[in-house]
Amino acid sequence: MDDELEPSPEALDAGRRLFAAECAFTNGSTKLETIPAATLPEVAFAGRSNVGKSSLINGLTGRNTLARTSNTPGRTQQLNFFDLGRRLVLVDMPGYGYAKAPKTQIAAWNGLVNDFLRGRSTLRRVCVLIDARHGLKDVDEPLMKMLDQSAVSYQVVLTKADKVRPNELAARKREIAAVMATHVAAHPVIHATSSEDGTGIAVLRAALTALAAVTSVG
Repeated sequence: MDDELEPSPEALDAGRRLFAAECAFTNGSTKLETIPAATLPEVAFAGRSNVGKSSLINGLTGRNTLARTSNTPGRTQQLNFFDLGRRLVLVDMPGYGYAKAPKTQIAAWNGLVNDFLRGRSTLRRVCVLIDARHGLKDVDEPLMKMLDQSAVSYQVVLTKADKVRPNELAARKREIAAVMATHVAAHPVIHATSSEDGTGIAVLRAALTALAAVTSVG
């Protein structure tokens, strides 16, 4: 597994410009039939409840409240869609692993996510968010297996990297890289980010902007 590579100044500037564009909530879906038509390239964000998913989306877009729609752990069980400059759709997936969530709710989440992932031609990548302080947990494994089975490209994005010492962060990356090497759909680059101090935000913007350039299918 590779660490994140420093993008060119041009790529960083392209990322800055895209994520400075207008970004608006367009749809919240709890059922497959209400998911919007696949027209633009999409990047989805998934992770355990309270991993910092909403904070990362807000940090990427430079907005404090954009992803507040899905900010209540274990309660907002829907896919939230945000249109970024008519070039890229950000999909905020419901947090998983919330201990107090009823089994029926968990089953509904799994069904919705499976349905969404299956055959979504415009889904370019899923960012699997992992808390840098804790690393991978058993609860993350079902999602990664689901993505492998669906042949959906995904990569780990570490959150709260500012809470970990540099040597600990490097060790955490190595640990995760060893696991991700066993997953067939995992992208090799691991991004380390912090929505608090901005660590890795510009680099991740550049990476996601490159995905927005991929021509839509269907």
